[in-house]
Amino acid sequence: MNFVKRAGITLWARKGRSLLLVLTSTVILVFVMAGLIIQNAALTAANNAANAVGSTVSLSANREKMFEQMKASQSSASSTSNSETKPTAITMPTATVKQVKKIAALANVSSYNITNNASVNANSFKAVTTTTTSNAMGGGPMGGENNSGDIQVNGVSLTAATSSFTDGSAKITSGRGIKASDQGTNNVVIESELASANKVKVGQTITVKTTADDAKTVKLTVVGIYKVKTATDGFQRNDPSNTIYGSYTLANTINGTENVASNVTFTMAEPAKTTAFVKAAKKYIDTDKLTLTSDASQYKTAAANMKNVAAFASKIVWLVSIAGILILGLIIILITRERRREIGVLVALGESKPKVVAQLFTELLAILIVALGIATAAGNGVSGVIGQQLVQQQTTQQMQSANGGLPGGGAGQNGGPGGGQKPSGNMGGGPMGTRGGMTKTAELQTAMTPVAVAELGGVAFLIAVLSVSGAAFSILRMRPKQILQAD
Repeated sequence: MNFVKRAGITLWARKGRSLLLVLTSTVILVFVMAGLIIQNAALTAANNAANAVGSTVSLSANREKMFEQMKASQSSASSTSNSETKPTAITMPTATVKQVKKIAALANVSSYNITNNASVNANSFKAVTTTTTSNAMGGGPMGGENNSGDIQVNGVSLTAATSSFTDGSAKITSGRGIKASDQGTNNVVIESELASANKVKVGQTITVKTTADDAKTVKLTVVGIYKVKTATDGFQRNDPSNTIYGSYTLANTINGTENVASNVTFTMAEPAKTTAFVKAAKKYIDTDKLTLTSDASQYKTAAANMKNVAAFASKIVWLVSIAGILILGLIIILITRERRREIGVLVALGESKPKVVAQLFTELLAILIVALGIATAAGNGVSGVIGQQLVQQQTTQQMQSANGGLPGGGAGQNGGPGGGQKPSGNMGGGPMGTRGGMTKTAELQTAMTPVAVAELGGVAFLIAVLSVSGAAFSILRMRPKQILQAD
């Protein structure tokens, strides 16, 4: 009789034992399935989280080498002359717009934002004034004479790419923001309090005076109004309402520095290739004057968070697989001992021992196939619950580590818990990969995939092979005459 047919007859004749083996195998495979799904989903989530959080590279002055050169210059001057030396003036190096565009043309750059600042004085309107008891004396904001203007112009490529607008601390309420098409124009976006105080609406023109030449005025066209959510710090020149956004070309024109880029932020399309981009971009700049700084810590943290979950899930797969092999192996060995007479009769009738082993393997494989179907149906629910618990645990550990190991958060600034000041929100450029300083937690999307089912099938086949191997060893040692005589 064919051993496959005998395996079917045996399973049907012993329904209770077969059902028990199905339940045991299902429990084992459900946990293996959960581990496989979580492992695959966590690795995918690690890549998705890295791309979602993003990575930026900032181009700015190499201040470290600047100060080294300044110290060397002062040391040389003092050694050659005994007279009193004058402080060395520091000229901040800048990149040209042409250099920036060459770097932006490199692979892996999804967008870039040039940010320059200029200081002006209000002319056809009045700046928002914040008075406090600390600055009441002296008739000025800092208790003394102040040469800087009362209005700050933040020159950008795109307002939508600046940190104030990406983190939600500033929002366009009327009109539009600054676009690439505004380069070379005097279009600006002003704050809602400044607009309300001076009854300025979108489409109107305002004028400002340059701080270098008080007689020189610049006409600005209001194309948008934004609202800032941060509070003032009590000084007029730092009031967020006195911040105007325009194209970086406008700030350059006011400063008299055309075609210059003081700070540039490049946003990476693929964070994993940030290092290669920095290496390629250095060819276009003088590294003694300028430096490229990558901000890849946020996406690496998010990716590491998910990879920890994947590593833990991998351990679950191994532990459950080994436990399944041991459990089913012991069960098969015990069943084999109970079927000694059956096996002895089969061998005595001329059936080969390998076919007897193949019958046991077929029986277990059929049971595992049924268990595989049940585990596949239940895998999504189980893995989803376990996966979210793992992500929550990893996120809690990450937050505790960031807060100095304290679950409730570390000590805040200004000597009190969580008592840090709010940012002024008036700076133009910043990393685009963060939202209010917090890393976006990657979500673990657990779903049944053909790859996971194939991997589970492979694990089930391996369990069947290794489980039957122990029983096969005892069967191959059996001698039919001894078995029948003993029984």
